[in-house]
Amino acid sequence: MNKKCIIRLLRYKNALHRLNTLGFVKIFSDNLADAVGVTATQVRKDFSLFGISGNKRGGYQIDALIEKLNGLMGKDELQEVVIVGGGNIGTALMKYKGFEKEGIKIVACFDIDPSKYQKKEKEVSVMALEELKDFVKARKIKIGIIAVPEIAAQQVLDHMLAAGIKGIVNFAPIRLRGSADCVINNVNLVLELETVIYFIVNGLNKMIGEIHEDQKS
Repeated sequence: MNKKCIIRLLRYKNALHRLNTLGFVKIFSDNLADAVGVTATQVRKDFSLFGISGNKRGGYQIDALIEKLNGLMGKDELQEVVIVGGGNIGTALMKYKGFEKEGIKIVACFDIDPSKYQKKEKEVSVMALEELKDFVKARKIKIGIIAVPEIAAQQVLDHMLAAGIKGIVNFAPIRLRGSADCVINNVNLVLELETVIYFIVNGLNKMIGEIHEDQKS
């Protein structure tokens, strides 16, 4: 299963939630395709990969479809996540209120700077990096976020893997590679901004159109 397919499934789920709040009970692949920006054929193809089928006359039941997609995405249970790096990005992620409605909870942050340590009942605790392994093993956490400078990112990744974390979102501006049984999603915010700036500055409408087409595929 490729990453583009998973991203499309998440977009379908978000579109279904919006339609659900508007009072829709059923939806057809054409409607969902329009809401997400793909073709109806692509919607049906993606769903068929997971054994999801609709009715040509009745379409898809939105509630049942959301439940199915939530199960596929692990959203049927709360996913606990830890952060390493209590700087600007780490702090912003800890303060973000939108995670829990998606079944995601930041439960702790780890850092090497003692001035950042805090343990408060109603806030995300910031602890010493040395406590990461025991905390992760005790809570059976499998997902982590790296929000440290480039120079420390690989060492942090090694700490996470040793603790048993299997899925990592990396915000450090370096592409990390771990073991074969670990999934790493490298997010380079500067690179994303530079890409947008390039197209805006050069006014390459044709290439912008190609990007939109690539996002649909």
